[in-house]
Amino acid sequence: MEIPSKYEPKKVEERWYNYWMEHDYFSSIPDKREPYTIVIPPPNVTGVLHMGHMLNNTIQDVLIRRARLLGKNACWVPGTDHASIATEAKVVAKLKEQGIDKANLSREDFLKHAWDWTHEYGGVILQQLKKLGCSCDWNRTKFTMDDDMSASVIKVFVDLYKKGLIYRGYRMVNWDPEAKTTLSDEEVIYEERQGNLYYLAYNIEGSDEKVTIATTRPETILGDTAICINPNDERYRHLRGKKAIVPICGRVIPIIEDEYVDMEFGTGCLKVTPAHDENDKNLGEKHNLEVIDIFNEDATLNSFGLHYQGKDRFVVRKEISKELEEKGFLVKTEQHINKVGTSERTKAVIEPRLSDQWFLKMETFAKPALDAVLKTEDIKFYPKKFENIYSHWMEGIRDWNISRQLWWGQQIPAYYYGDGKEDFVVAETPEQALELAKSKNPSIQQSDLRQDSDVLDTWFSSWLWPISVFGGILDPDNEEVNYYYPTSDLVTAPDIIFFWVARMIMCGYEYRGKRPFENVYFTGLVRDKQRRKMSKQLGNSPDALKLIEDFGADGVRVGLLLSSSAGNDIMFDEALCQQGSNFANKIWNAFRLVKGWEVADIPQPEAAKIGIDWYRAKLSQTLVEIEDHFSKYRISDALMAIYKLVWDDFCSWLLEIVKPAYQQPIDSATFGSVIQLFEENLKLLHPFMPFLTEEVWQHMAERTPEEALIVAQWPKSQKVDSKLIADFDFAAEVISSIRTIRKEKNIPQKDALELFMLNAEGVGKNMDTIIRKVANVSKLEAIDTGMDGALSFRVKSNEYFIPISGAVDLDEEIKKIKEELQYTKGFLKSVQGKLSNERFVNNAPEQVVAIERKKAADAEAKIETLEKSLASLQ
Repeated sequence: MEIPSKYEPKKVEERWYNYWMEHDYFSSIPDKREPYTIVIPPPNVTGVLHMGHMLNNTIQDVLIRRARLLGKNACWVPGTDHASIATEAKVVAKLKEQGIDKANLSREDFLKHAWDWTHEYGGVILQQLKKLGCSCDWNRTKFTMDDDMSASVIKVFVDLYKKGLIYRGYRMVNWDPEAKTTLSDEEVIYEERQGNLYYLAYNIEGSDEKVTIATTRPETILGDTAICINPNDERYRHLRGKKAIVPICGRVIPIIEDEYVDMEFGTGCLKVTPAHDENDKNLGEKHNLEVIDIFNEDATLNSFGLHYQGKDRFVVRKEISKELEEKGFLVKTEQHINKVGTSERTKAVIEPRLSDQWFLKMETFAKPALDAVLKTEDIKFYPKKFENIYSHWMEGIRDWNISRQLWWGQQIPAYYYGDGKEDFVVAETPEQALELAKSKNPSIQQSDLRQDSDVLDTWFSSWLWPISVFGGILDPDNEEVNYYYPTSDLVTAPDIIFFWVARMIMCGYEYRGKRPFENVYFTGLVRDKQRRKMSKQLGNSPDALKLIEDFGADGVRVGLLLSSSAGNDIMFDEALCQQGSNFANKIWNAFRLVKGWEVADIPQPEAAKIGIDWYRAKLSQTLVEIEDHFSKYRISDALMAIYKLVWDDFCSWLLEIVKPAYQQPIDSATFGSVIQLFEENLKLLHPFMPFLTEEVWQHMAERTPEEALIVAQWPKSQKVDSKLIADFDFAAEVISSIRTIRKEKNIPQKDALELFMLNAEGVGKNMDTIIRKVANVSKLEAIDTGMDGALSFRVKSNEYFIPISGAVDLDEEIKKIKEELQYTKGFLKSVQGKLSNERFVNNAPEQVVAIERKKAADAEAKIETLEKSLASLQ
């Protein structure tokens, strides 16, 4: 097979992905091997690949590919989420473009449009993940609206209802006026916003007196049904039992007393609007107040809004404040910062709203899920810091509002047969519902039943994901769920720790009696160089597919992972992808160099033998380090260890050591060992750079499909020869010092140098051949005393001399040494000044003092070497 001169990702990536698919390497079926299972955090069916997806799925692919190399039965389940709010919004927008109003469609017609849209545009992101190299078992692809997945959701709803854990209640909920649906508490994002505090004067009925009240929402006065004062507030004691008149609408409302009122906030008087504030609702129930809802579902004002009817709440806020001012009711305004709830999906400002909704009691689920993470450590979080966030939410958990006023999703299986709020039954099918309804009223017919129009929160299907993808809800004892569940690792972003992670844990213990996964790896958020979160709105998020096109999938994967430690946000810079691309080119060029050597049956040089022994030891040492990183989910650290091993130790050192002389062959023993070690490198790199490594692997030899790199065996650690590694490190320092002298003195590499060693105890003599070969040293001898007329350098306690023999300008060299000596003495003096300061030594951290002492020792050793060099040259 001809080796191209250049590595071209575009030509390689599609070919190898198709090869992997063709040979079914990604598929998994239960067998006798240890399972390793990951379920993908299902992206929205509406989604396209962005940087967060790239990071998250690259990490999952690294873990799954490594598991394959370790001989495990690796199963990565892909899929998408139906995303009720986002998808319905997109379908409504598309219909609007066609002149169709959702309000004019039947539910069935709308759902047909939604399915058409899903089939046309949905799942694009899964195809894009293939470009990244994701080795999912595509045969297992699931969608949360698949028939079996929907059936699982309905079965769980009915089961939880029968257990008394799901109930219907009239509650104050978070209303998204753009999506026209309720949201759970977790779907509300609170933002600090600059607003105003409006001080309004309410007339006291039957007198000229007024009472002033502060509010941030003057439009809601039209729904006021009381004014509340604190019974301990002397300022308003005289108002007990009196009534006030609401400005503009003229409604007469009672003045009530309750210690809930904060006497220090605003004026110490509170307007009570039970329909539009959770706390006001509680006051309203306690004092039996009227409830007046002034908003339509889109947050425009209804008939209670008087002449503002039909106008948006924020438009009314401006207009009513102006009217209040003109009529003398607005006393003053002050700037005020308060927290405003916004919809996680549509970004609309949330409106508190009283509504009949379905709720799931959460307290029952919380304890086992909390214990699993904090007490038994049945489930481990990486990094551990997220345990605190998890426990804080779980300990203060509130009931989950699971109903949504949408059509796209699993329709709630509640069937109404009468006019009363309690006239309903809950069943998996209409037929079962009819049977239940008949037990209450034998005359009921199927046509008398009306199914609840709401659908379930999308997360109510996602929380079943690790179980339902294996059929474990509908068939709890099937072979697949028994084999693959619990799954192994979950990789996700911390911003869905409540939406998804916590709920999956709760569901796992409820329906399987087991954890859903063993480890949770939280990725950071991808930010730009200015630390801003990447978003479409800011325009700071690069096109993910364009990055792959420009740098290759492997380059992008490496670029993302090199800067991505668990749980920490990453500052993305395209230069990181360029670094990854450069690494791919480095490996490709190293491969071309090796394959370009002529091989002959000649004796193996001593330097090559030692170099290979050293690299094997280094490989084993690095493998131990890599395994430790993987065990702690330090994926970027594992990559960096491999990166250094391949770039520095293999490409820069080993290949230099074994490289034959110009136009000379390499011995077959060395060549065979280099190829074998190159293959071990490729195995380590494969999870991170799958395309490049498979390409090089297949070029190295003729391989059968069973011998493809994707199903090769992960390297096994051997005993680490620490002495050999230490000796080589010493030799490498010597070689680097010689290279520095060559560079400073302009001595070409082709010019052989002589090297003499003073105090050369403890240095492995076996490294002499390495120094001779790599540094081009013709003579290497030990001496008893220093040498005149020689350049010198020190490595640890040993001193080395290189006779210059007219190779450099002697006067210029003496001048340089004197300047460096003067600088080093000045530096030493400043460090000694610090160390002689008792306050510094006694108060500074021990580590800081140790660093300063080492600086002093290094400077003293350097001064000694420079003085000897100067003496030898004068």
